[in-house]
Amino acid sequence: MEKLQLTVGMVQINNSFSGQNYLPYAVACLQSYFEEHSENPERYRFLEPIYKRQPIDSIVDHLIAADVVGFSLYVWNANISLEVARRLKKKKPSVIIVVGGPQVPDKPEEFLRANPQLDMAFHNEAEISFTRFLDAYPHAGWRSIAGTSQIAPDGAYLYNPLVARIRELDEIPSPFLNGYFDRLMAAHPEESWIGLWETNRGCPFKCSYCDWGSATAAKVTKFSVDRLVQEADWFSERKIAYVFVCDANFGMIARDLDIVRRVAENRKRTGYPEGFSVQNTKNATERAYQTQKILSDAGLNKGVALSIQTLSQEALVNIRRDNISLETYLELQRRFTRDGVETYSDIILGLPGETYDSFVDGINQLLESGQHNRIQFNNCAILPNAEMGQPDYLQKYSIKTVQTDIVNIHGHKLKMVDDVEERQELIISTYSMSAEDWRRCRAIAWMSALLHFDKILQIPLIVTHHLCGVSYADMFKMFMDVDRSRYPLLGEIRDFFISEAAGIQAGGTEYTYAPDWLGIYWPADEYVFIKMTAEKSLDRFYEEARTLLLPLVAAHPAKDGMDEIVGEAFMINRRLVHQPFLTQDEHVDMAYNVIDFYNGVVKGVPVPLERRPNRVHIRRSHRPYTDFQLWCREIVWWGNKKGAYLTLNTSEGRELAGHY
Repeated sequence: MEKLQLTVGMVQINNSFSGQNYLPYAVACLQSYFEEHSENPERYRFLEPIYKRQPIDSIVDHLIAADVVGFSLYVWNANISLEVARRLKKKKPSVIIVVGGPQVPDKPEEFLRANPQLDMAFHNEAEISFTRFLDAYPHAGWRSIAGTSQIAPDGAYLYNPLVARIRELDEIPSPFLNGYFDRLMAAHPEESWIGLWETNRGCPFKCSYCDWGSATAAKVTKFSVDRLVQEADWFSERKIAYVFVCDANFGMIARDLDIVRRVAENRKRTGYPEGFSVQNTKNATERAYQTQKILSDAGLNKGVALSIQTLSQEALVNIRRDNISLETYLELQRRFTRDGVETYSDIILGLPGETYDSFVDGINQLLESGQHNRIQFNNCAILPNAEMGQPDYLQKYSIKTVQTDIVNIHGHKLKMVDDVEERQELIISTYSMSAEDWRRCRAIAWMSALLHFDKILQIPLIVTHHLCGVSYADMFKMFMDVDRSRYPLLGEIRDFFISEAAGIQAGGTEYTYAPDWLGIYWPADEYVFIKMTAEKSLDRFYEEARTLLLPLVAAHPAKDGMDEIVGEAFMINRRLVHQPFLTQDEHVDMAYNVIDFYNGVVKGVPVPLERRPNRVHIRRSHRPYTDFQLWCREIVWWGNKKGAYLTLNTSEGRELAGHY
């Protein structure tokens, strides 16, 4: 038996959020598989894994004792990981450094030559190949392990064919159940943890912007239900507050309903987890609905993500997503709306085939189908192993990109003394969308978010659309086309959005940093909302918006009294927008049942608009804020996915006595 003991360091750096850190699931699986299946596991001892961002030299100092170090590379940690590897190799040339993960290119020669500190790269699933590598090292043959690539000492590029995928995933011991994470958590009792969880691996879809399907060869493999039930119980018993499910299509398999039922039962019994996030399956409408309904009823989700991505048929064809039914998403949206389950829709900006008109039409279609909660507009990022990232694809669709620093929405501007910036590659123009049109799309996305999803003008927009037949798209375009000399505040907002879009195209960040407002990065629309509140310019905003919109109403005289109805909608929307330092309840008398009509539209249960005197009770005392920073955090930030920007209210019919 080999007596020489070698030391292994494992690195999976994840971002921290509000003092919480992700459990390093990928490296935990690698170590757990090795310890179970190695021919001689006692040859190695493993250092405690590096699981979060910290000064580079401190990471190097932790790893200096290792003979072999493995890094799991993702877009959010690639640069710091490669810099740690570079410094470590310089300080200890004998160390063997290997990398794996989604950020390792499938065609890695250029990547490996650009990073001579790396001795080997692993491709696709690495549990088997990593174990074989450690078993072989340092003897002859370790460089020929299947599923790896390298630049040999003589300068030759070597690529070894991929290893077969694991078909029985229970061959991988559970790092939750075998004590791996228990030991890590015991070593760091000061930390709060976020769980990463796999119930299956694989994706049958081949969306061009995503590397999920290409990385897993389409076939979906599964962990056993018995194991998953035990892991679900582990999360609850360890009081893991938030669990992120890494599956590409949760709800695709019938047993997924049993999994969420167990999680919901555990929540009811123990209070944990508090949140449970999944990526919905694409075409299984009924199971996706049932899955999210169970989670919503249990209070486990903050909003159901409906990742529609684009409504442009040309773009859907170009990104190989035309085999996914749009009607699936629209039907889910309608059903969730009727059931009072909050949803938000994902749209990707910059997909080849999308135009300015089709992008705006897509926003309009989602609103008309009932999405009044939130559209989350995501800038299209290039992933190294996605089809979209390949040279021939980029050339075919005339795709232009820019490198930008990665910052997190609502994230702090943290810069450690010894750190490197992470970068991403964003699409900023295609054959169908010029650079100017990309800016216009980005700006109108923020404008629609400010007006509609931040609820600042949602009531008059809905009333005008439903009673006058004016499209949401036409109203958003009006705000984009304003004459700044006539509408100075609206023009300033429009120009700010255009400027922020141009900043992204020049390599700036996707979000706007506000040192005075929590010191975090805000979406541009929320930044404007806070700025108008801080500068007390909301009344001026409403006056300009009303002056802009009412002529449009007059041109569509759907019924008598439209000016008065829309005027009431403006008035009550202004009163309902949640603002700091307003603590007293208010009663507002109205001539029409505008609030009932509005709520009926938003909830998918229409209520006729009638001239019916009523009184709206605005319950400001329910959640009063006398601290501006707390208002920024709890209303603007935490309300993002739910669009919870309006004060609670009830609409009451007047009683005859006292006209109350």
